[in-house]
Amino acid sequence: MPDLGPLWLSLALASVTTVILLFIGTPLAWWLSGTQSRLRPAIEAVTALPLVLPPTVLGFYILIALGPTSPIGGFWLKVTGEALTFSFSGLVIASVVYSLPFMVQPLQNAFSAVGRGPVEAAATLRANPLDAFFYVVVPLSARGFVTAAVLTFAHTIGEFGVVLMVGGNIPGETRVISIAIYEHVETLKYSEAHILSVGLIAFAFAVLLLVYSIRRGNGINV
Repeated sequence: MPDLGPLWLSLALASVTTVILLFIGTPLAWWLSGTQSRLRPAIEAVTALPLVLPPTVLGFYILIALGPTSPIGGFWLKVTGEALTFSFSGLVIASVVYSLPFMVQPLQNAFSAVGRGPVEAAATLRANPLDAFFYVVVPLSARGFVTAAVLTFAHTIGEFGVVLMVGGNIPGETRVISIAIYEHVETLKYSEAHILSVGLIAFAFAVLLLVYSIRRGNGINV
């Protein structure tokens, strides 16, 4: 039976990343869905960069940015006494960057579909912008939130290049399921690699089935 440690670590990483990106991606997507700023194309491009950049390139620069000699990595090392690189905390930061478009784009599409009309209608009833957003926009965009969260979680589960560059292969700390599969193949333990790989294939299929069902609205109320 394969070691389940990488599985639990992957689930923890995906869960933390998804929660963080809900807080980061929601206001960013809301702003992008309604702004007329000239900066919008540039910010959309930066947000979408992880979709087109090779994971090793992104992972390399995140590794540099989080290194002990960098401002971010140096500050973290001074405060906590631990390096960000090759740690679970470093994996979380890398995953947040790498999975950002999978949270922002579905939310932006959902907010654009809702439009600003409901917010303006709520304003005529003396609702402040924050109340209008949480009590009007969020319920109307519920499917977008579910899609964004599911895609972000699944994408984080399947990460390889970025987590290998930033976290390496430390059992119990950074050895997620994709790294475990790679190691099993390297050491010719194909049976263990098969078990983990088949599990990921089934998980990916279930995620896609859920996302497409949500989009079509076939029997799923969200």
